[in-house]
Amino acid sequence: MQGTSARPARWVGLMAVAVAVLITQGCASLMSSAASGLADNLSAAVLNQNDPETVRDGAPAYLLLLDSFLEGSPEDPALLSAVANLYATYGTVFADDPDRASRLTARARDYSTRALCNSYKPSCNWSGMLFGDYQGTLAGLTDKHADVVFSHGLASLAYIRAHSADYAAIALLPYSEALFERYLEINDGTDDGAIHTYLGILNTLIPPALGGKPEKGREHFERAISLSGGTDLSAKVEYANGYARLLYERELHDRLLTEVLAADPEVPGSTLLNVLAQRQAVELLESADDYF
Repeated sequence: MQGTSARPARWVGLMAVAVAVLITQGCASLMSSAASGLADNLSAAVLNQNDPETVRDGAPAYLLLLDSFLEGSPEDPALLSAVANLYATYGTVFADDPDRASRLTARARDYSTRALCNSYKPSCNWSGMLFGDYQGTLAGLTDKHADVVFSHGLASLAYIRAHSADYAAIALLPYSEALFERYLEINDGTDDGAIHTYLGILNTLIPPALGGKPEKGREHFERAISLSGGTDLSAKVEYANGYARLLYERELHDRLLTEVLAADPEVPGSTLLNVLAQRQAVELLESADDYF
C-alpha cells in the first residue's frame, strides 16, 4: 500500500470531485421546491470559486442550515442525502483534525445509510452482510434511487478515508466499488466522469500483490479524462497519484502533473475542483524525487 504521506492529498482529490455532485444533485434537489433559483445560483458560485478557503469558511453555515431542515424532516431521503454529502465532503476536504474528520464522516455515513434504507428496504440489512449476498441486492436499485446511492457511496468513501487505520473500514471498499458500478448503470450519465475517477482510485488503493487492479483503475482514469475532454484536472491528479505512483511510472506521473499545472483552471463549473487539483499537483511533484 502507498505511504501515508500520499494518502491525504489523494483523498482530498477524490472528495473535490464530489463537490460538484454535492451541490447540483443533493442540495439543489433539496431546495427545488422552495428556492430552486437560489440553489442553482449557489451551485454556480461554489463551483466557479477560485479560492477554496472561501468555500471552506462558508460551508459550516450551510451545514447548520441543512441540519435545521433535518430537525423538521428527520427521515426525508433527499434531505438526509444532501446533509450526508456536505458532511462527507467537508469532513474529508477541510477538516484538518483527524478526530473531527472521523466524527463528521461517521455522521455522513449514518445519514446516507438512513436515506438509502428509507428509499430501498433491502439496504436496511446491508450492515454485516456477506459480499455475495450484498451484490444480489443491487439489482433492485433503479434510476429513482440514483441520488441516495451516490450519497451512500460518497459518504462510505469519506468514512473509509477518515478511518483508514480500521481494517473493518477498509473491508468496505469492495462494497463501495460494487455500489458505484451499479450507479453507473442507473444514473443519467451526467456525472459519469466523477464516478470513473472514484472507481479508478478504488482499484489502485492497494498493489496487485494484495488484490489491487491497477490496469482496471487506469482504464477508469482514462475514461474520466476522456469524458471531460481533459478539463477535469482532478482526474489527471488521481491518475498520477494512484496508478503512476503505485507502479512507479515516473514519466507518466510527471507528464500528467505537468499538464495539470499548464492548464487554465478557470473552466465554468470546474474552477474550484481544478484549483484544488493544481495545488495537489504541486505537492506531488515536489515530493516525486523522494517517492520514486
